[in-house]
Amino acid sequence: MSLSLWQQCLARLQDELPATEFSMWIRPLQAELSDNTLALYAPNRFVLDWVRDKYLNNINGLLNDFCGTDAPLLRFEVGSKPMVQAVSQAVAESRSAPAAPVARTAAPSRPSWDNAAPQPELSYRSNVNPKHTFDNFVEGKSNQLARAAARQVADNPGGAYNPLFLYGGTGLGKTHLLHAVGNGIMARKANAKVVYMHSERFVQDMVKALQNNAIEEFKRYYRSVDALLIDDIQFFANKERSQEEFFHTFNALLEGNQQIILTSDRYPKEINGVEDRLKSRFGWGLTVAIEPPELETRVAILMKKADENNIRLPGEVAFFIAKRLRSNVRELEGALNRVIANANFTGRAITIDFVREALRDLLALQEKLVTIDNIQKTVAEYYKIKVADLLSQAAFAFRRPSAPNGDGVGEGAHQPQPARNRRCVWWPRPYHGVARLPED
Repeated sequence: MSLSLWQQCLARLQDELPATEFSMWIRPLQAELSDNTLALYAPNRFVLDWVRDKYLNNINGLLNDFCGTDAPLLRFEVGSKPMVQAVSQAVAESRSAPAAPVARTAAPSRPSWDNAAPQPELSYRSNVNPKHTFDNFVEGKSNQLARAAARQVADNPGGAYNPLFLYGGTGLGKTHLLHAVGNGIMARKANAKVVYMHSERFVQDMVKALQNNAIEEFKRYYRSVDALLIDDIQFFANKERSQEEFFHTFNALLEGNQQIILTSDRYPKEINGVEDRLKSRFGWGLTVAIEPPELETRVAILMKKADENNIRLPGEVAFFIAKRLRSNVRELEGALNRVIANANFTGRAITIDFVREALRDLLALQEKLVTIDNIQKTVAEYYKIKVADLLSQAAFAFRRPSAPNGDGVGEGAHQPQPARNRRCVWWPRPYHGVARLPED
């Protein structure tokens, strides 16, 4: 029996599980097979407990399928065994597009052009905001895994989660976590070369380098950082020259065990206008979704923000605001800023009636509009899935309703049917003026 047994399990799990689940929970595991015991090492307690709770039966079932009565015992541990290669990465690489392989386990090396001739010392502009840290990031169920993964990267840059890819809607905390990682790395190593930027800045820098005939300096700058943090990677779409340069930069950084963290508003494979070889590489490390915050997290965000501004915010007021503003963190913070400003200008106490008055236009708009975000969240809660999975084209199949008379209208119209062997969700059709959800 050899470690290839775990590789067989990985291959089956990758076929059976949604891509986001496999990347999030199974891919980070490392394995060691010894004395008829398969030890699985999880990067932290949170991942270990989740895998043991959700996937223990799947893994044991596969071991029994492959080995029968000789199936090894299964043991879970937190941490990683020294000198053990993450075999899950090898499986992911073998399934990726046929491009030049990147040896992420190789020892750190300097870029090749640094050895050609002496180069002047580069000046690095980190652009990391010192105000965004892990301490002031409010954690909840919606962002728990993303924060845990980001913390791991800050403690061990260039380690298991490289690249780390965070995705989710606007205003959910992706940028905050990017800065928090940057601050964490620099706190551990003061001279670390950490660069944060929006993807548009990378494009602008490359254009300037081409105009000034300084492309080699551009390459040396970006390929010699210790950590490259790029926000909103979806803006690389349809920028072929920028994608080409970033592709080579990406490879160089991973070869040198230098950390890469990327964010996007959508799952990597759903980013239109980006080359497949790049999208494949985006998923090499860990891909984590950040969901809209649940009620308790929204309340905690409001209370923490008020505390930072030395404002006493009554709990019932925080709940009142949080129940009505549900879409994202920025909207919550903007509403609270309005309340605080009005309270300072008028000298009045912050009560529910005062909040109703200060936010009357915003609350009226929220009450009148059934937003797309609310519809998505309601459907996601009903089907017990994530909003990010709902928006993923690859995760769902849609089938048009058909009717005997061909118009799809009336009592005889057939309801949409799920495509076989695929998860399916459909938007309910209005029936006598009421949107009806399918019964279980």
